[in-house]
Amino acid sequence: MAETIRVAVTGAAGQVAYAMLGRLASGEVFGHDKKIILQLLEIPQALPALEGVAMELDDCSFPTLHEIICTDDPNKAFAGCNWALLVGSFPRKQGMERKELLGINGKIFVGQGKALAAHAAPDVRILVVGNPCNTNCLVGYHNGKEIPAERWTAMTRLDHNRARTALAKKAGVANADVKQVTIWGNHSNTQYPDFTNAKIKGRPATEVITDRSWLENTFVPMIQQRGAAVIKARGASSALSAANGALDHLKSLLTPTPPDDWFSAAVISKGEYGVPPGLVFSYPCRSDGKGNLSVVEGIKLDAFGQQKFQITLQELQEEQAAVRELLG
Repeated sequence: MAETIRVAVTGAAGQVAYAMLGRLASGEVFGHDKKIILQLLEIPQALPALEGVAMELDDCSFPTLHEIICTDDPNKAFAGCNWALLVGSFPRKQGMERKELLGINGKIFVGQGKALAAHAAPDVRILVVGNPCNTNCLVGYHNGKEIPAERWTAMTRLDHNRARTALAKKAGVANADVKQVTIWGNHSNTQYPDFTNAKIKGRPATEVITDRSWLENTFVPMIQQRGAAVIKARGASSALSAANGALDHLKSLLTPTPPDDWFSAAVISKGEYGVPPGLVFSYPCRSDGKGNLSVVEGIKLDAFGQQKFQITLQELQEEQAAVRELLG
Protein backbone atom coordinates (compact mmCIF):
# COMPACT_ATOMS: atom_id res chain seq x y z
CA MET A 1 0.00 0.00 0.00
CA ALA A 2 1.34 3.42 -0.98
CA GLU A 3 2.60 5.73 1.76
CA THR A 4 0.28 8.68 2.39
CA ILE A 5 1.76 12.14 2.97
CA ARG A 6 -0.30 14.96 4.41
CA VAL A 7 0.73 18.38 3.11
CA ALA A 8 -0.75 21.50 4.69
CA VAL A 9 -0.69 24.72 2.67
CA THR A 10 -1.80 28.08 4.05
CA GLY A 11 -2.96 30.96 1.87
CA ALA A 12 -4.08 28.19 -0.42
CA ALA A 13 -6.30 30.31 -2.69
CA GLY A 14 -3.48 32.79 -3.33
CA GLN A 15 -1.32 33.08 -6.41
CA VAL A 16 1.78 31.40 -4.96
CA ALA A 17 -0.21 28.39 -3.79
CA TYR A 18 -2.05 28.27 -7.12
CA ALA A 19 1.32 27.89 -8.88
CA MET A 20 2.36 25.19 -6.39
CA LEU A 21 -0.57 22.91 -5.62
CA GLY A 22 -0.76 21.03 -8.89
CA ARG A 23 2.93 20.19 -8.70
CA LEU A 24 2.56 18.98 -5.11
CA ALA A 25 -0.44 16.86 -6.06
CA SER A 26 1.22 15.37 -9.15
CA GLY A 27 3.95 13.43 -7.38
CA GLU A 28 6.73 15.70 -8.64
CA VAL A 29 8.02 16.50 -5.14
CA PHE A 30 7.32 13.45 -2.98
CA GLY A 31 7.38 10.75 -5.65
CA HIS A 32 4.86 9.05 -7.90
CA ASP A 33 4.68 6.09 -5.53
CA LYS A 34 3.15 8.21 -2.72
CA LYS A 35 -0.43 9.30 -2.03
CA ILE A 36 -0.90 12.99 -1.25
CA ILE A 37 -3.55 14.54 0.99
CA LEU A 38 -3.68 18.32 0.56
CA GLN A 39 -4.93 20.18 3.65
CA LEU A 40 -5.65 23.71 2.48
CA LEU A 41 -6.13 26.66 4.81
CA GLU A 42 -7.68 30.01 3.95
CA ILE A 43 -9.43 32.91 5.63
CA PRO A 44 -13.25 32.54 5.61
CA GLN A 45 -13.88 35.06 2.82
CA ALA A 46 -11.50 33.19 0.49
CA LEU A 47 -13.10 29.75 0.96
CA PRO A 48 -15.29 30.03 -2.19
CA ALA A 49 -12.18 30.69 -4.29
CA LEU A 50 -10.41 27.81 -2.55
CA GLU A 51 -13.28 25.50 -3.45
CA GLY A 52 -12.69 26.50 -7.07
CA VAL A 53 -9.01 25.56 -6.75
CA ALA A 54 -10.03 22.22 -5.28
CA MET A 55 -12.35 21.65 -8.25
CA GLU A 56 -9.45 22.28 -10.62
CA LEU A 57 -7.23 19.86 -8.71
CA ASP A 58 -9.96 17.23 -8.97
CA ASP A 59 -10.23 17.91 -12.68
CA CYS A 60 -6.50 17.26 -13.14
CA SER A 61 -7.18 13.63 -12.12
CA PHE A 62 -3.74 13.11 -10.59
CA PRO A 63 -3.23 9.43 -9.67
CA THR A 64 -1.23 10.55 -6.63
CA LEU A 65 -3.85 12.94 -5.17
CA HIS A 66 -5.81 11.03 -2.55
CA GLU A 67 -7.85 13.76 -0.85
CA ILE A 68 -8.34 17.53 -0.61
CA ILE A 69 -9.42 19.21 2.62
CA CYS A 70 -10.45 22.88 2.48
CA THR A 71 -10.86 24.73 5.75
CA ASP A 72 -10.53 28.02 7.60
CA ASP A 73 -9.54 26.21 10.82
CA PRO A 74 -5.76 25.88 11.41
CA ASN A 75 -6.35 22.97 13.78
CA LYS A 76 -8.02 21.01 10.99
CA ALA A 77 -5.53 22.12 8.32
CA PHE A 78 -2.53 21.01 10.38
CA ALA A 79 -4.05 17.79 11.75
CA GLY A 80 -1.52 15.01 11.21
CA CYS A 81 0.39 16.96 8.55
CA ASN A 82 3.88 15.76 7.66
CA TRP A 83 4.79 18.94 5.80
CA ALA A 84 3.47 22.46 6.37
CA LEU A 85 4.01 25.18 3.78
CA LEU A 86 3.08 28.47 5.41
CA VAL A 87 2.47 30.54 2.30
CA GLY A 88 -0.25 32.89 3.53
CA SER A 89 0.62 36.20 5.18
CA PHE A 90 -0.82 39.68 5.41
CA PRO A 91 0.52 41.78 2.50
CA ARG A 92 2.23 45.10 3.04
CA LYS A 93 -0.02 47.95 1.94
CA GLN A 94 0.75 51.48 0.85
CA GLY A 95 1.85 53.66 3.75
CA MET A 96 2.38 50.70 6.07
CA GLU A 97 5.56 50.61 8.12
CA ARG A 98 7.54 47.36 8.12
CA LYS A 99 7.21 47.18 11.92
CA GLU A 100 3.41 47.30 11.57
CA LEU A 101 3.53 44.47 9.02
CA LEU A 102 5.71 42.44 11.37
CA GLY A 103 3.17 42.84 14.16
CA ILE A 104 0.15 41.87 12.06
CA ASN A 105 1.82 38.83 10.57
CA GLY A 106 3.39 37.91 13.86
CA LYS A 107 -0.04 37.45 15.42
CA ILE A 108 -1.04 35.12 12.55
CA PHE A 109 2.06 33.00 13.12
CA VAL A 110 1.49 32.86 16.87
CA GLY A 111 -1.75 30.97 16.19
CA GLN A 112 -0.25 28.82 13.47
CA GLY A 113 2.73 27.85 15.62
CA LYS A 114 0.43 26.76 18.43
CA ALA A 115 -1.85 24.84 16.07
CA LEU A 116 1.08 23.04 14.46
CA ALA A 117 2.51 22.04 17.83
CA ALA A 118 -0.87 20.73 18.95
CA HIS A 119 -1.96 18.87 15.84
CA ALA A 120 0.83 18.17 13.31
CA ALA A 121 2.42 14.76 12.88
CA PRO A 122 5.48 14.01 15.06
CA ASP A 123 7.73 14.18 11.96
CA VAL A 124 6.35 17.48 10.63
CA ARG A 125 8.69 19.81 8.75
CA ILE A 126 7.75 23.43 8.18
CA LEU A 127 8.66 25.91 5.46
CA VAL A 128 7.62 29.55 5.93
CA VAL A 129 7.12 31.31 2.59
CA GLY A 130 4.85 34.19 3.62
CA ASN A 131 6.80 37.40 4.20
CA PRO A 132 8.55 38.65 6.21
CA CYS A 133 9.39 34.96 6.23
CA ASN A 134 12.44 34.91 8.54
CA THR A 135 10.66 36.67 11.36
CA ASN A 136 7.34 34.93 10.72
CA CYS A 137 9.26 31.67 11.13
CA LEU A 138 10.81 32.96 14.35
CA VAL A 139 7.37 33.76 15.79
CA GLY A 140 5.90 30.44 14.67
CA TYR A 141 8.75 28.48 16.22
CA HIS A 142 8.55 30.31 19.55
CA ASN A 143 4.86 29.49 19.74
CA GLY A 144 5.33 25.89 18.64
CA LYS A 145 8.47 24.89 20.50
CA GLU A 146 7.24 21.35 20.96
CA ILE A 147 8.39 20.97 17.35
CA PRO A 148 12.21 20.81 17.26
CA ALA A 149 14.00 23.93 16.02
CA GLU A 150 15.64 22.07 13.14
CA ARG A 151 12.21 21.33 11.62
CA TRP A 152 11.51 25.05 11.04
CA THR A 153 12.84 26.76 7.91
CA ALA A 154 12.13 29.92 5.94
CA MET A 155 12.57 30.32 2.21
CA THR A 156 15.53 32.00 0.60
CA ARG A 157 15.66 29.48 -2.23
CA LEU A 158 13.99 31.94 -4.61
CA ASP A 159 16.83 34.41 -3.98
CA HIS A 160 19.35 31.58 -4.41
CA ASN A 161 17.83 30.64 -7.76
CA ARG A 162 17.81 34.27 -8.87
CA ALA A 163 21.50 34.66 -8.01
CA ARG A 164 22.47 31.43 -9.74
CA THR A 165 20.74 32.42 -12.96
CA ALA A 166 22.18 35.94 -12.95
CA LEU A 167 25.74 34.62 -12.60
CA ALA A 168 25.12 32.00 -15.30
CA LYS A 169 23.82 34.63 -17.72
CA LYS A 170 26.76 36.94 -17.08
CA ALA A 171 29.24 34.09 -17.57
CA GLY A 172 27.40 32.71 -20.62
CA VAL A 173 27.00 29.25 -19.10
CA ALA A 174 24.12 26.98 -18.14
CA ASN A 175 22.47 27.38 -14.74
CA ALA A 176 23.73 23.90 -13.81
CA ASP A 177 27.31 25.14 -14.21
CA VAL A 178 26.92 27.54 -11.26
CA LYS A 179 27.33 26.03 -7.79
CA GLN A 180 27.93 27.07 -4.18
CA VAL A 181 25.87 30.24 -4.36
CA THR A 182 24.83 31.50 -0.93
CA ILE A 183 22.14 33.87 0.30
CA TRP A 184 23.16 35.13 3.73
CA GLY A 185 20.70 36.64 6.19
CA ASN A 186 17.22 37.99 5.61
CA HIS A 187 14.80 37.47 2.75
CA SER A 188 14.69 41.21 2.15
CA ASN A 189 16.64 43.83 0.27
CA THR A 190 19.45 43.56 2.85
CA GLN A 191 20.24 39.94 2.01
CA TYR A 192 23.77 39.23 0.81
CA PRO A 193 23.95 37.13 -2.36
CA ASP A 194 27.51 35.85 -1.99
CA PHE A 195 29.37 35.65 -5.29
CA THR A 196 32.83 35.32 -3.72
CA ASN A 197 32.36 31.66 -2.78
CA ALA A 198 30.35 30.66 -5.86
CA LYS A 199 31.84 28.38 -8.45
CA ILE A 200 31.31 28.47 -12.22
CA LYS A 201 32.34 25.25 -13.95
CA GLY A 202 34.41 24.47 -10.87
CA ARG A 203 36.31 27.77 -10.90
CA PRO A 204 35.78 30.68 -8.51
CA ALA A 205 33.10 32.95 -9.93
CA THR A 206 35.40 35.96 -9.48
CA GLU A 207 37.92 34.32 -11.86
CA VAL A 208 35.26 33.72 -14.52
CA ILE A 209 33.52 37.09 -14.04
CA THR A 210 36.45 39.44 -13.50
CA ASP A 211 34.38 42.64 -13.41
CA ARG A 212 34.31 43.13 -9.64
CA SER A 213 32.41 46.39 -10.03
CA TRP A 214 29.58 44.55 -11.81
CA LEU A 215 29.49 41.91 -9.10
CA GLU A 216 29.33 44.44 -6.26
CA ASN A 217 27.30 47.25 -7.82
CA THR A 218 25.02 45.48 -10.30
CA PHE A 219 24.68 41.83 -9.30
CA VAL A 220 24.17 42.29 -5.55
CA PRO A 221 21.49 45.03 -5.76
CA MET A 222 19.83 43.26 -8.69
CA ILE A 223 19.24 40.16 -6.55
CA GLN A 224 18.30 42.20 -3.49
CA GLN A 225 15.68 44.15 -5.47
CA ARG A 226 14.52 41.48 -7.91
CA GLY A 227 11.10 41.10 -6.30
CA ALA A 228 10.35 44.79 -6.74
CA ALA A 229 11.53 44.59 -10.37
CA VAL A 230 9.11 41.73 -11.05
CA ILE A 231 6.22 43.66 -9.50
CA LYS A 232 7.05 46.68 -11.65
CA ALA A 233 7.19 44.59 -14.83
CA ARG A 234 4.31 42.21 -14.17
CA GLY A 235 2.04 44.35 -12.04
CA ALA A 236 1.97 41.56 -9.46
CA SER A 237 4.42 39.75 -7.21
CA SER A 238 6.62 36.84 -8.26
CA ALA A 239 4.17 34.01 -7.59
CA LEU A 240 5.44 31.50 -10.17
CA SER A 241 9.10 31.72 -9.13
CA ALA A 242 8.22 31.84 -5.42
CA ALA A 243 6.21 28.63 -5.77
CA ASN A 244 9.07 27.03 -7.67
CA GLY A 245 11.55 28.14 -4.99
CA ALA A 246 9.42 26.54 -2.29
CA LEU A 247 9.24 23.26 -4.20
CA ASP A 248 12.99 23.36 -4.88
CA HIS A 249 13.49 23.80 -1.12
CA LEU A 250 11.43 20.66 -0.44
CA LYS A 251 13.21 18.68 -3.14
CA SER A 252 16.58 19.65 -1.66
CA LEU A 253 15.44 18.36 1.73
CA LEU A 254 14.36 15.08 0.13
CA THR A 255 17.53 14.56 -1.93
CA PRO A 256 21.10 14.23 -0.61
CA THR A 257 23.08 17.35 -1.51
CA PRO A 258 26.01 16.68 -3.87
CA PRO A 259 29.37 17.10 -2.10
CA ASP A 260 30.43 19.91 -4.46
CA ASP A 261 27.37 22.07 -3.86
CA TRP A 262 24.96 23.53 -1.31
CA PHE A 263 21.72 25.51 -1.28
CA SER A 264 20.42 28.47 0.71
CA ALA A 265 17.82 28.17 3.45
CA ALA A 266 16.93 30.24 6.48
CA VAL A 267 17.19 28.14 9.64
CA ILE A 268 17.16 28.76 13.37
CA SER A 269 20.75 29.66 14.16
CA LYS A 270 22.81 27.67 16.61
CA GLY A 271 25.43 30.42 16.62
CA GLU A 272 27.06 29.61 13.27
CA TYR A 273 29.16 32.44 11.82
CA GLY A 274 28.59 34.52 14.95
CA VAL A 275 24.84 34.89 14.42
CA PRO A 276 23.06 34.97 17.81
CA PRO A 277 21.46 31.59 18.56
CA GLY A 278 17.73 31.53 17.88
CA LEU A 279 17.70 34.06 15.05
CA VAL A 280 16.27 32.79 11.74
CA PHE A 281 19.13 33.42 9.33
CA SER A 282 19.85 32.21 5.81
CA TYR A 283 22.95 30.07 5.45
CA PRO A 284 24.52 27.69 2.96
CA CYS A 285 23.02 24.29 3.77
CA ARG A 286 23.29 20.64 2.86
CA SER A 287 20.72 17.89 3.28
CA ASP A 288 20.99 14.20 4.10
CA GLY A 289 18.01 13.51 1.82
CA LYS A 290 15.81 12.57 4.77
CA GLY A 291 14.52 16.07 5.50
CA ASN A 292 17.43 17.10 7.73
CA LEU A 293 19.56 20.19 7.08
CA SER A 294 23.03 21.11 8.27
CA VAL A 295 24.77 24.46 7.89
CA VAL A 296 27.97 24.40 5.83
CA GLU A 297 30.71 25.75 8.08
CA GLY A 298 34.13 27.23 7.40
CA ILE A 299 33.18 29.56 4.54
CA LYS A 300 35.20 32.79 4.49
CA LEU A 301 33.84 36.21 3.62
CA ASP A 302 36.01 39.07 2.37
CA ALA A 303 35.66 42.63 3.70
CA PHE A 304 32.84 43.44 1.27
CA GLY A 305 30.95 40.30 2.25
CA GLN A 306 31.48 40.87 5.96
CA GLN A 307 30.00 44.37 5.68
CA LYS A 308 26.92 43.06 3.85
CA PHE A 309 26.59 40.20 6.34
CA GLN A 310 26.49 42.62 9.26
CA ILE A 311 23.83 44.81 7.59
CA THR A 312 21.40 41.92 7.10
CA LEU A 313 22.17 40.55 10.57
CA GLN A 314 21.34 43.93 12.12
CA GLU A 315 18.02 44.08 10.27
CA LEU A 316 17.02 40.64 11.55
CA GLN A 317 17.91 41.63 15.10
CA GLU A 318 15.74 44.75 14.72
CA GLU A 319 12.85 42.61 13.44
CA GLN A 320 13.29 40.24 16.37
CA ALA A 321 13.06 43.19 18.77
CA ALA A 322 9.91 44.43 17.03
CA VAL A 323 8.06 41.15 17.69
CA ARG A 324 9.58 40.31 21.06
CA GLU A 325 6.24 40.38 22.85
CA LEU A 326 5.00 37.62 20.50
CA LEU A 327 7.85 35.23 21.28
CA GLY A 328 6.36 33.89 24.50
